[in-house]
Amino acid sequence: MTGAKGYNSYRGRGPKWKIVIAFLLVVVITAAVSVIYLGEHMVYSSDGRRQIVLPWQSEEKEPPAEGEQENPPAQPSVDVVVREPEEPEPEELSAVSLPAAALSQAAWAEFAASLGEHNAVAVRLKTSNGTIYFESANAVPGAVEVAQEPGDTAAALSQVTSREGLHAIASMACLQDFKAANANVEGRGLKNTGGYIFYDGNNSLWLDPSKPAAREYVCALAKEIAELGFDELLLTDFSYPTEGKINKINYNTDVPLANNLDLLLSELGAVLEPYGVLLSVEVPEAVISEGPDTVSGLDLNRLVNRVDRIYAVTTPEKAEGLSSLVSQAAGADGKTEFIPELAADSPALAGSCLILAE
Repeated sequence: MTGAKGYNSYRGRGPKWKIVIAFLLVVVITAAVSVIYLGEHMVYSSDGRRQIVLPWQSEEKEPPAEGEQENPPAQPSVDVVVREPEEPEPEELSAVSLPAAALSQAAWAEFAASLGEHNAVAVRLKTSNGTIYFESANAVPGAVEVAQEPGDTAAALSQVTSREGLHAIASMACLQDFKAANANVEGRGLKNTGGYIFYDGNNSLWLDPSKPAAREYVCALAKEIAELGFDELLLTDFSYPTEGKINKINYNTDVPLANNLDLLLSELGAVLEPYGVLLSVEVPEAVISEGPDTVSGLDLNRLVNRVDRIYAVTTPEKAEGLSSLVSQAAGADGKTEFIPELAADSPALAGSCLILAE
């Protein structure tokens, strides 16, 4: 008997579309699992880009040592303060001055033996009559006076400046200068209204700080003194004259007299700076205690900005008050020191001082 049509063409097989559906289902499930797995290992780089880091791509961390935490707490930040080293307190100046004369090695040896606890010495190198007590190439003719033995004064000054622990001060009369003013009246000298050299009440002559040649002369001497090795230059007679017929002076300037003194100090400061030499000036006590003197041209408020030390002849009882006035002067930065000049040492005085020669 013949069977039904088409029976022999299929024996237990399902349709092919079911196989395709099953395959696609496996693919979808695999893809879904992969997406979930990879999403757990998705990280972001420092620039914001996404990237996948699989477990075997990570660095293996060493297990924490016994007693240590695997993720220790972050340490608090600590502000580190670097403290600048404090500047040492300046040593008090205990100075004594030598007599105004050409220094010899013998005279210095005798004086040095009596220094005791003094840590500074002031040597007079130029007087108010224009005499210069060292071999100066810039001195006017006849101004230099030195010891008779050739080279003796130079050797003695070298011993002063090279003595260990000793502060060497060169004292120099500045504008009162009979010899230099008389040698060049037109270029350097302070003149009267009649056109002649001006004589003060003591028949002395003065340099005119408004004249470039006068300032150049003073600066040239200062440079030579710095080259001798001195630590400090102390200017005395640093002013215009205050005695005699001062109404007859031709000041040769339309600006305040203090301006010309300022200019000279600025030029001296520029000369001394390469040598590290302190610049100091001696003033009358009244300029500190009473105020500016328009006749002399001295003004404490202007001086404190241009010099390292201010000296004045005074007494131990007034020294502390004068020191306070200097430190409180308008524009003072606290760096300008007051040094009292005393006739004799005073045990009651605390602080720096300069004992004047008898």
